[in-house]
Amino acid sequence: MTTPAVPAPPRIPEAVHRRRWAILGVLMLSLLIVVLDNSILNVAIKTISTPAPTGLGATQGELEWAINAYTLVFAGLLFTAGLLGDRLGRKKVLVFGLVVFGLGSAMAAESGSPVQLIIFRAIMGIGAAFVMPATLAVLMNVFERDEQPKAIGIWAGGVGLAIAIGPITGGLLLDHFWWGSVFLVNVPIVIIAVVLMLALVPDSRDPKPGRIDLVGVALSVVGLVLLVYGIIKGGQLADFTDPAVLATIAAGLVVLVGFVLYEKRSDHPSIDISYFKNKAFSAAIAAIALVFFALMGVTFFSVFYTQSVRGYSPLQTGLLMLPLAAAQLIFAPRARLVVDRFGVRAVTTGGLVILAAMLAAFTILDADTPIWILEVNFFLMGMGMAHVMTPTSVVIMQALPREKAGSASALSNTFRQVGGALGIAVLGSVLSTAYRSGIEDKLGLLPAGLRHTAGESIEATLGIAAKLGPRGDALVGAANDSFLHAMHVTALCGAGIALVSAVVTVLFLPGRPPRAAAEESTEETVGVSR
Repeated sequence: MTTPAVPAPPRIPEAVHRRRWAILGVLMLSLLIVVLDNSILNVAIKTISTPAPTGLGATQGELEWAINAYTLVFAGLLFTAGLLGDRLGRKKVLVFGLVVFGLGSAMAAESGSPVQLIIFRAIMGIGAAFVMPATLAVLMNVFERDEQPKAIGIWAGGVGLAIAIGPITGGLLLDHFWWGSVFLVNVPIVIIAVVLMLALVPDSRDPKPGRIDLVGVALSVVGLVLLVYGIIKGGQLADFTDPAVLATIAAGLVVLVGFVLYEKRSDHPSIDISYFKNKAFSAAIAAIALVFFALMGVTFFSVFYTQSVRGYSPLQTGLLMLPLAAAQLIFAPRARLVVDRFGVRAVTTGGLVILAAMLAAFTILDADTPIWILEVNFFLMGMGMAHVMTPTSVVIMQALPREKAGSASALSNTFRQVGGALGIAVLGSVLSTAYRSGIEDKLGLLPAGLRHTAGESIEATLGIAAKLGPRGDALVGAANDSFLHAMHVTALCGAGIALVSAVVTVLFLPGRPPRAAAEESTEETVGVSR
């Protein structure tokens, strides 16, 4: 005869357990500003690229760096931020990150040049690096294991909410205020989040934290910056065989290889390489990185399609992106139910296949395609994303012990941000190279000094066409045609990346929910025969 399994005692203090959903709301507000900032910036890209006084006259390369300065610093410091949260206390680190993010936002709003904007965006990235991993780490420490998938699903849905609010908020602000208002709006949200954090959120830490890995941090940041800078430079020159481009990319790869080798030998690594021996953990990390590689690159060009080619305002562009966010908001909290029925592998792979198909569907978009087709495309992309993000986040967070929640969250967010940064750099460079190749033959009538500048992006071409008056009308049609061709090429590249990710998940993710497997294992272990 077998006795029933004895339920494990609760690990969460009763006082914390009672307010766990309020705490989740505070964590989502903190997450909101980090995601909100990038989604707002996507709508503001065209305005910032406009010459002063409307914008800053940023080139496409400077726009990519305005996005990637934030992302690279964010990604490079996530390891350390996760360890500091585990060591010093996640609540302390969260509050520190929010304050730094707020200060960086206020300074970015007053930028007088693209270079200043890039610097202040990097400061915002420092703050975000301390916010993002701490939100998931706190979540794992205020919810029991059986509620964690539901909480993570709601957390992932919060990302969809931020993506929805961001473009609309950005469009409204740009319609009524100057471009800097898209950063200044972060400040009041930060103040509210800090007050609620101090009042509601409990502190937690790893009882056995490791030492801070300064060498590893330095190697990861330097390697990423060199790699992404080389890719962006290759796109600007439309020549990836340029010796300076090749040398920079090679140097970045060498430093990143050195980082991995150092981490394997270190007794206090920023990233414990042994985590990646778990195939499901590694596959989930790879899926997140590749999804954001594809998604961020496509989001970058879709703003130029809606505003430059189709002529929509920033607010209208924000509203057009609403289906993408709404789908994530609807499906992310419910994805765990689909996983319970079909398993992590099937749900994640299905989400990636849908995402790949929708990225490929960008090739049917033209200058006069009915806009509802884009809306359906965005909605299905969001649905696919929701069925990737929730299950992979659960796999990652439950693969490591609860006291290592900061490290697990940092790894997840690091690969997501690195994937996004490389997506913008690589797919942005593909877009730039394809565009320049298409428009080059049409720029022969321009003075030699203007040809290179005019060929850098559709905005640069349209800006020069506007200055030429009636003589520039012919350039407008050529610019639109060249951009559409470049967008189609870039979208197919993104679709290919999503399919590669689907292959990874088919091969390595578990076929059924990790939670179910764990419960079955527990029952077999705890049950005793009489």
